Order: sequence, then C-alpha cells, then structure tokens
Amino acid sequence: MKKVLLLAGLVLLANGIVFAGKKKKDATSDNATKTVVVPAKSDSASTATTLKADDMAFENLTHDFNTVPEGPDATCVFNFKNNGKEPIIIQKASPSCGCTVPSFSSEPVAPGATGTINVAYHTKGKPNPFTKTITVQSNAGTKVLTIKGNVEKAPTGSAPENSSMLKTN
Repeated sequence: MKKVLLLAGLVLLANGIVFAGKKKKDATSDNATKTVVVPAKSDSASTATTLKADDMAFENLTHDFNTVPEGPDATCVFNFKNNGKEPIIIQKASPSCGCTVPSFSSEPVAPGATGTINVAYHTKGKPNPFTKTITVQSNAGTKVLTIKGNVEKAPTGSAPENSSMLKTN
C-alpha cells in the first residue's frame, strides 16, 4: 500500500513540474510579443511645473536631538518656505525605517507661505546613537531630511531584576 501511495505521489509531482514548465514557457513567449503602454495621467498633480527643489527652502535639513532618554518619543519640526511661484504639494514623506514617523499636511503650501513636517522617533528599546533619514517628495522635487542623536538607556527599576525562575531562600 505504501508503494502505491508513493508511486501516485511521484506521478502527481512529475505532472505538476511538466505543467509548470509549460505554463512558464507560454508566459515568456506571450511577454516577448506584447508591449504594454500606460498613458500618463492628465490630472493637475502631473502637469508641468516651474518649481525646483530649491523652492522648498528648509530652515535646516538636519536635526540633532543630542541625548534623549529612552522611552518617550523624540519629536522635532522641520519648517520650510515656498520660494516658488506655485503652491507646493507634499506627496510623500518616507522614513528610512519604521522607528521614524513623519507627518505633514496634505494642503498645498502657497507661494511665500511656510509649511512643516513633523517627525517622531520611537526611542523605546533603542538605546545607542542613531541617524535616520526622511525622504520628502513633492511637486518641487525631492529633499532628504536627517535626524540624529543618542538614546540614553532608561534606568532599571529600584529592585534588582530576578532573571531566575528558581526560588532562593
């Protein structure tokens, strides 16, 4: 009985491999002859702009927290001024890791007005020096902001930690 089940399993496995190979071959031959053209969007966000990356003028591109305690979030604000002739619309702010959280308004920043990008760094469980970046994409181009500092390890409780499961007397 074991031999019959083993043989049936091998036959199914061989058929699966042959079928997958044939399907892959068909897919590659189809892709070689087809070209997909995606038309550009024609909404206001993708229209031509006269803005340059320098039109989004930040007061500072780097914020140094120096030394911060472990536990509460370390937060800062990056201020910028729109020196262009069109509104600046921030499309995305991408942190270099999940411990950094940027936030910004989706409202356009008018020419001559100022805007802000708030950044929070989660310090809990991360004692040691850190340097993180936030890549800001807007209709004026791309800017990279940097936060850095040193997270000071939180003091342990007043009672010593018991790392043993054994009861001692």
